[in-house]
Amino acid sequence: MFSERELSGELSALRDQRGPDTLVLDCAEDFESLDPAVAEQLLLVTDGVDPLSFPSEWLPPDAPELLARYAGAELTVGMPGDGGVAWTRQTDPPCVFVKPRLAGSPDDFVDFLIAEALVEVSLEEPEQFLGFFGERYPEFAEAIGGMGPVDTYQLAAALYDAYLGLQTRELFAGWAEEYPALHAAWVDAGERLEPRLADLPTEVARGQTAFPAAAELACNAVKHGLDLPAPFDALATEAYRDHGADYAIRWAEKVLGE
Repeated sequence: MFSERELSGELSALRDQRGPDTLVLDCAEDFESLDPAVAEQLLLVTDGVDPLSFPSEWLPPDAPELLARYAGAELTVGMPGDGGVAWTRQTDPPCVFVKPRLAGSPDDFVDFLIAEALVEVSLEEPEQFLGFFGERYPEFAEAIGGMGPVDTYQLAAALYDAYLGLQTRELFAGWAEEYPALHAAWVDAGERLEPRLADLPTEVARGQTAFPAAAELACNAVKHGLDLPAPFDALATEAYRDHGADYAIRWAEKVLGE
């Protein structure tokens, strides 16, 4: 199921800088969340696992099943919304997973996604948004007024993506000399997002794009340092970086509260 990916050049140097023990693994099968039996195979390539668990009170009554599983004691690696590359610190050493769905993607883009994961796994931040919102996640779910559990999940994941992006964008911007190919891939990925951003408010107003999907796109742009349209521009601020979940909940109440 897992085989160590050979890194060379800038990716190898970045891994040495951010976390030389981190394993970058190619996965034989695609996944959103690893089946528990498959997750146990991580013991074959790591020194051990230490599953996360969270109090049940942190979950709204209608939380999606996968989120409830993630909060429980069972080893849960990967969640919907992680994309083609995921990471975890529930293993010793930490692992970055490259999924088969990226087959055929440009090599530079895949390298950037791996680089992003190497940076994120080295931060002292939670693995998923539940650890970010903590006991206030039910309050967040209530604040957005009437959104279903799946949409609530998608919006929470997007907001956490923006929070991480606030911490990584300056680092990515500074790669021009040390990691020029990775920097160029970061710039290119941002340029590909830019045309969609200006039209987001209109698309939401016309019902062409659901609000959680629009938030996902806008929040993904934070790590690229792009200008965001209202109301998402308030998430690309130092105030959000400084106040974290408290700020996210206040933003949700202001934008979506009934």
